[in-house]
Amino acid sequence: MTIHAFRMRLKPGVVDEYRRRHDAIWPELSALLTESGIHDYSIFLNEETLSLFAVLKLTDDNRRDTLPDHPVMQRWWAYMAPLMEVEPDNRPKEWPLPLIFHHA
Repeated sequence: MTIHAFRMRLKPGVVDEYRRRHDAIWPELSALLTESGIHDYSIFLNEETLSLFAVLKLTDDNRRDTLPDHPVMQRWWAYMAPLMEVEPDNRPKEWPLPLIFHHA
């Protein structure tokens, strides 16, 4: 199992909508994440910069790299694109966060 962390960024004025959409996450998306080996997934917000900090755990046999091709993931990205900085395919822009310290 590995821990993966990255940063994303929201557009101004959309924090409440971003939170609302995640509070009502689609069951099929939740199932897809779990089936892909992703669990214990949290997203934190820096309200001053609108940066999102995501931390998730990946099973050793995870299939995270297949998610961009999955129709459910593509629909979610299209749904979230108006709220975030995204790549041309609507994938959220991600900036990796390397692990500096971990206390178990």
